[in-house]
This record gives sequence, structure tokens and C-alpha cells, in this order.
Amino acid sequence: MSKLTALSVSIAVLGGVWAYLALGMLAGSVLVWAGFIAWGCYFHTGGDSAALQKTIAGMIYGAILAGIALHLVGSNPLGLPAGAVAAVYIAITVFFLVIVSGQSLLSVVPANVYGYAATAGFALSTNNMNVTAMNMTNPVLVVAASVVLGAIFGMLSGKLAGALGK
Repeated sequence: MSKLTALSVSIAVLGGVWAYLALGMLAGSVLVWAGFIAWGCYFHTGGDSAALQKTIAGMIYGAILAGIALHLVGSNPLGLPAGAVAAVYIAITVFFLVIVSGQSLLSVVPANVYGYAATAGFALSTNNMNVTAMNMTNPVLVVAASVVLGAIFGMLSGKLAGALGK
């Protein structure tokens, strides 16, 4: 079997398993689409153990910063005018999203951005700004769980493709 066919088969099979889990027994605790973002990030980051670490660390870091931004926008501790609130707090957190790229685990800026965007998008689209909750109602935690499992599924699909392609 060619490498491309092996990878296609492994991603199709494991993608189906991931969707079954995320939309079934894990529904409400993980997001199928956020897991697929992490899965893709794993491969574009290199598809190896370093990629797994950088995908998970970067995407969770981005999720945390998005949670901080959402909290700051909601609480507005600087008392900014309404028109400037979101722009200022997003600008501040996005600065920290990128400046850390000199650190190895956070060096994949796209991973950091994917985590930030997934969390902000999920929170805003569901009107769930519960970013301080210490349970699975917190969009940061839901995205983080999705990222970990999605990246692991990415790694598993690579290993399965390697075995099928032999």
C-alpha cells in the first residue's frame, strides 16, 4: 500500500473513531472540530514526538490566553471605553501569544493561534464565557481536552499509516 493510501486509510478509520467518541460518549467534554484542528497541527508541525508536545503545549497555551482575554473583556479591569475593551485586551493577549515563540515548546506560533482561535470561537459562538469554572463548562478546559485527544489521534494515525504502508 502506498504511503498516501496508508495515511488516508488510517486517518479515515481513526477520524471515524474520534468523531464517534467526541459526538457520543465524550460529547460536552470535547469538540470534534477542535480535535481535528489539533490533529492537523500535529502533522504540519512535523508529525513526530516533538510535534505532539508542541501541538499540545502551544494549543493549550493559546486556549489559556483566549480565556484570559475573554475574562478581561468581561470584567474590564482597566475601565476602558466600551468601543476599545475587546480590541485592547485582545491586542495584549495576542502579544503574549507570539512573544513566547523563543521557547521551544511554544515555538509553533500557528499552534498557539489555533488554540486561541478555537477557544474564543467556541466561547463566543455558544455565549459561554464561563472561563473561570474548574469543570467542563469552561471553554478553555473543553478545548484543552479536545487538543490533547486530537493530537494523540494524530500521532496514532501516523503510526497506523506506518504499519499499513509496510
